[in-house]
Amino acid sequence: MFELTPFTRRNDIRNFGGFDPWRDMQHFEREFFGDQEKAFKTDIKDEGDHYLLEAELPGFEKENIKVSVEDGYMTITAERNSSNEEKKENGYIRRERSYGSFSRSFDVSSVNTDGIKAEYKDGVLALTLPKKDETKPTSTSIEIN
Repeated sequence: MFELTPFTRRNDIRNFGGFDPWRDMQHFEREFFGDQEKAFKTDIKDEGDHYLLEAELPGFEKENIKVSVEDGYMTITAERNSSNEEKKENGYIRRERSYGSFSRSFDVSSVNTDGIKAEYKDGVLALTLPKKDETKPTSTSIEIN
């Protein structure tokens, strides 16, 4: 959660609402383990005959994003690769971008997976997921002899 608390007074009990053990524990986990958020934000919209899934993937190259479908699940995976350095190499004094692999899976059992279309523009992956044709139950009469 976004906080406006200055970092030097983060653990002060008098700080904006008092002692909050859950916030303090989350802060401790982030400091100790690093930020473990490995998912990305998505919006899914029902457009009538298809779904539109938009995934925020800023800073990724199109070549580093993969979309696969297996056993009724679609998985979006994106990888970023860089290292932390404090050398004066290539003009950098310090580099803090890091390696990360991000993925999410979605149930696509109601989607015609052969017709999925993807477009990546301005850091947003847009997937058009056509719905399967609904099979309407047919009614028949059976003659009794």
